[in-house]
Amino acid sequence: METLLTRVTASLTEFREPGKVLAKAGNESVAILNRNEVVAYLVPVGAIAEISTSPLGKEGLHKYLKTGLPQIQHVINYLKDK
Repeated sequence: METLLTRVTASLTEFREPGKVLAKAGNESVAILNRNEVVAYLVPVGAIAEISTSPLGKEGLHKYLKTGLPQIQHVINYLKDK
C-alpha cells in the first residue's frame, strides 16, 4: 500500500485538461495517478502561498527536529532499506 500525500487525486486521462483538475482541486495539491500508482504531484501556486517561509533560527530548528520528524517516520523507515 502506498501513502498518498494529498486527499485529491486525478488520473492521467483527467490530467489531459489540467485547468479542470486545478479548478476541482482548489488550493490543494493533487496526486496524479497512472493505473492507481502515483506518478507525480501537482501543487498549485495557491497552496504554496499559504506556507510560512520565515527563518527558524537555531532554536527553532532544534525544536522542529524534535517534534517534526515523527510525522515523517514512514519516510525514514522506507529509506533505511535503500
